[in-house]
Amino acid sequence: MALKCGIIGLANSGKTTLFNCMSNTRAESSSAAFSATKSNMGMVHVPDRRLYELARVQPTQKIVHTTVEFVDIPGLTRGAGTGAGAGNRFLADIRNTDALIHVLRCFDDAGLPHIDGSVNPVRDMETVDLELQVRDLESVEKKIVKTEKLLKTGDKQARRVMDVLLRYKQHLESFRSARSIEIDEPDRQHVADLMLLSAKPVIYVCNVDDGSAIQGNAWSSEVHKALDGQQAEILTIAARVEAEIAELENEGDRLAFLEDAGLGEPGVNKLIRAAYNLLRLETFFTVGPKEIRAWTITRGMTAPQAAGVIHSDLERGFIRAEVIRYEDLVSLGSESACRDKGKLSVEGKNYIVRDGDTVNIRFNV
Repeated sequence: MALKCGIIGLANSGKTTLFNCMSNTRAESSSAAFSATKSNMGMVHVPDRRLYELARVQPTQKIVHTTVEFVDIPGLTRGAGTGAGAGNRFLADIRNTDALIHVLRCFDDAGLPHIDGSVNPVRDMETVDLELQVRDLESVEKKIVKTEKLLKTGDKQARRVMDVLLRYKQHLESFRSARSIEIDEPDRQHVADLMLLSAKPVIYVCNVDDGSAIQGNAWSSEVHKALDGQQAEILTIAARVEAEIAELENEGDRLAFLEDAGLGEPGVNKLIRAAYNLLRLETFFTVGPKEIRAWTITRGMTAPQAAGVIHSDLERGFIRAEVIRYEDLVSLGSESACRDKGKLSVEGKNYIVRDGDTVNIRFNV
């Protein structure tokens, strides 16, 4: 289950520069607003040193990381939600993402003019939020019209659906995003088919100048103040310097330049961890001489569900799972040693797979 993150923001906020930090695909950035004609897409290997530690214990032919797909969505503009501007046609790309990375411009650059004439990340955040809310309101209103017709036919479920839709309509009309509405999960399912844009979880990235990569600056501080109390995930990244470092071919050179910049790790690592935490994702491993592979699951998945991430046949014919914790396998040095020490457990269909489990699925189809 590959994670898909959409990178959104106003034009000239540094979205494409951030994309180039993370993806092996290099996209062209421009100082001309709205010059992009399509979204850029790139896959990123999720960094996980545990894979290489497992390879020390079990020599293998291949190590396979799990991946994240990043989609650099061209800059939105005022009115995009109602059909104005080039940004409108890119809103559909946002629908197909699991989470959003909202890049906020927290730097000044005379060579890269701000489309609204001045740097103000809080205003920019509100602008993009409004466009998503406007498009969501349009989607809700269309479903209200359809639900009214069902009410006239005596559909028993239609009244409950209508009540939920009206709550969302009122919420969106109050300039609040769908993700902040307080509503029971069963009722939330009544709007699931709409794939509301403003309901998607968000990581805010304050894109700062090179000198503010560690401490941030006055603009990023304003973002923190504006989002105070919302339990929002906020990261501070100097996208330009990280994109330059990412272009270096030698890993040693990249690490040296990161250290010189006072950065302990690439911003992409922080982003991926934040996205995993936001979406309640975890990683388990399969280990063997042909391949050691990382798999992504949703927190709380049972062993058969995790098996289904590998292949549907494994879930359908699931018998049991043989589980060893990563820490035990690495410290004891082999599966047989773990078995001897009682660190290999045989689990059934109700077992909840945990982050760091190494799992061997027994099945019969």
